[in-house]
Amino acid sequence: MLRTVAVIVQEPVALFEYGVVHEVFGLDRTDDGVPPFELLICSPTPNVPLSSGSGGSIIAPLPLSAALDADLVAIPGGPSDGDPLPEVLDVLRTVAARGGRLLSVCTGAFTIAATGLLDGKRCTTHWRHGEKLTARYPNTVVDTDVLFVDEFPIVTSAGTAAGIDACLHIVRQEHGPVVANAIARRMVVPPHRDGGQRQFVSAPVPDCSEDGFGAVLAWMLENLADDISVPALAARSHMSARTFARRFVDEVGTTPHRWLTEQRVLHAQNMLEATDIGIEEVAERAGFGSATLLRHHFSAVVGVSPTAYRRRFGCAVTAD
Repeated sequence: MLRTVAVIVQEPVALFEYGVVHEVFGLDRTDDGVPPFELLICSPTPNVPLSSGSGGSIIAPLPLSAALDADLVAIPGGPSDGDPLPEVLDVLRTVAARGGRLLSVCTGAFTIAATGLLDGKRCTTHWRHGEKLTARYPNTVVDTDVLFVDEFPIVTSAGTAAGIDACLHIVRQEHGPVVANAIARRMVVPPHRDGGQRQFVSAPVPDCSEDGFGAVLAWMLENLADDISVPALAARSHMSARTFARRFVDEVGTTPHRWLTEQRVLHAQNMLEATDIGIEEVAERAGFGSATLLRHHFSAVVGVSPTAYRRRFGCAVTAD
């Protein structure tokens, strides 16, 4: 059963990510029925201030060797460039080999991936760093659609606050939902969040200027509420429908229908964030025609329902 948690801090220290681990495992909540955890703060250079890169610093009192017997070793962020220190990797390999668990928050996944322990396994990190993690460690299977991935004994989590989800997940596994819920209540966070990272990712519009595609995309964005068909778009571009569809994929990187659906979802996101109009009207203005179709496509693209998205990001809440 999980009792001892070691945190390995590296420069530059990710203060929020470190704070997440400390908040879950470092505070005495025995008065709420939470079992006591022993939190060990470790560093390759104990008692030496480690910069956060933003004017603050952390001093870890313990050496890396203190983490060797921990039930869980956490890497709360860390450098995504360069190679992690070999002694840090040795500790992680040793802990995993004897049956201990490993946790990464955000870019901490780069450190765990460097051990080779994630080869052939799913993992995640902040969506901005997913491609970089794949490029540096091509044997990993990076999934940036999720808040965390549990490939026992390794749990990797997405950016910043997703570390809370991962920590509570581990507590739930080790001590049950009652303990996890008690910690979540004290932290004033949901014990489990639905959806994944997709709801936090902005979808950019590709820069397409060749062969009139820039003008076609601009027209599509200005007329999202209309009934837009591939033959109509092809006629605007003076091409056959087959040629237009093929050239569109080559230029934009996806099919016209998928691109149009994603832009309609993005437009719906903007309305859900900035207005209090009803879901049916959002669906009409975005070009879906009905709330049913909006919910279907919105959930497929964003990972949560329109109502859940508005509740999380909107300026007002209306009934679905």
